[in-house]
Order: sequence, then C-alpha cells, then structure tokens
Amino acid sequence: MHALDALGNPVRRKILRHLRDSPLSVNELAARFPISRPAISRHIRVLASSGLIEPRGSGARHQYAIRLKGLTPVREFLDDFWDSALARLEELSRE
Repeated sequence: MHALDALGNPVRRKILRHLRDSPLSVNELAARFPISRPAISRHIRVLASSGLIEPRGSGARHQYAIRLKGLTPVREFLDDFWDSALARLEELSRE
C-alpha cells in the first residue's frame, strides 16, 4: 500500500502523531484510542506494510516507531504538487 493511502485513515494519522515523540507498544497505543486493541493492530500492520512505521525491540515487547524514510513518497508527492502550483502561480503573475 502506498503511504498516502495509509494516511487516508484518521486513526492511522493519529497513531503517527502519537509515535512522533517516542516508540510505543500496541497496548500503549490502544490505551489512547476508543477502539479495540485488535483494531489498532490492524492499523499498525497497514502503516508497517506501507513503510511508515517499523517494529523495534525483541521478544514479547515490541514497540513501533516512525520510519522517516517511509515518508519520502509523501514528501515527493507534495513537492511535485507544490512545484506545479508554484509554476502555475508564476505563470499567472506574468500574465
């Protein structure tokens, strides 16, 4: 799944906001949402498969952290969008 598709869900965006400060476990994340732990696990799988987060730790205690490299496709999309918008604005200002 493309990172932008994964970010289309508001719960996933909130998960990323929570992970901004430090890695968290599934249980720690689930405690912050009014949805079940299995639902949080499904969202985490989507975020991980899109490359936006990665597991850290070993054994029974896994935490998840933001994978900054996973944000590259999002940044490239936005950069392309803004480059096009700025070029169009420049063209309009010359007219």
